[in-house]
Amino acid sequence: MQKKDKDLKVILFGATGMIGSGVLQTCLDDPGVKKALVLGRSACGRTHPKLKEILHQDFFDLKPLAKSVKGYNACLFPLGVTSVGMSEDRYTRITYDLTLAVAQALLNANPGMSFCYVSGKSTDSSETGPVMWARVKGRIENKLLSMDFRPPVMLRPGAIIPMEGVRSKTGWYQAFYTVFTPLLRLLLPVLPGSITTSERVGRAMLLAARGAARMKIMESVDINRLGA
Repeated sequence: MQKKDKDLKVILFGATGMIGSGVLQTCLDDPGVKKALVLGRSACGRTHPKLKEILHQDFFDLKPLAKSVKGYNACLFPLGVTSVGMSEDRYTRITYDLTLAVAQALLNANPGMSFCYVSGKSTDSSETGPVMWARVKGRIENKLLSMDFRPPVMLRPGAIIPMEGVRSKTGWYQAFYTVFTPLLRLLLPVLPGSITTSERVGRAMLLAARGAARMKIMESVDINRLGA
């Protein structure tokens, strides 16, 4: 049976994004999270006694941070970009290559740590489907699942209702959520397989990092069940 860690020392990527900022808040609110290290290219704008932030521009090379990332037992990785307007090679470079570079560096520094990755609903595990982003995300998931994390867990949320005050940095995403969040809140109880909230994603990630997830790939309905 998977050993469960009550106390977490978390490394978080993507804390300035819509999902990541919600995950960060969940980490700060959870008394079982003893340390939270945010690695980002720009400041998250938060202060908290258990929060440490390091700005670093090149995630392909974490060697300068080798000492700083030691001693943590979980990585939460909701970092991502839209594939709109990108070639597959470019999207692969800044998603697959970057994610795996980070994952390997952290695993080398902290053998046996957990890794929770946010991909998306309809991610393509076969890596052969017609949708480019889904193929690339499927490759990332498959590679992470083959690594020696304890445990590796992939989260595939659909539409995500942001927590109060959280905004997406992608303009058309934010426009969508501004218009449709009231409707999404109404639909959440009847469409748990397609809609979740940033709070539930954050709680599900922390519980998964503690070994509480029953599966390695979590769809929206699983996220809602675990994070409710």
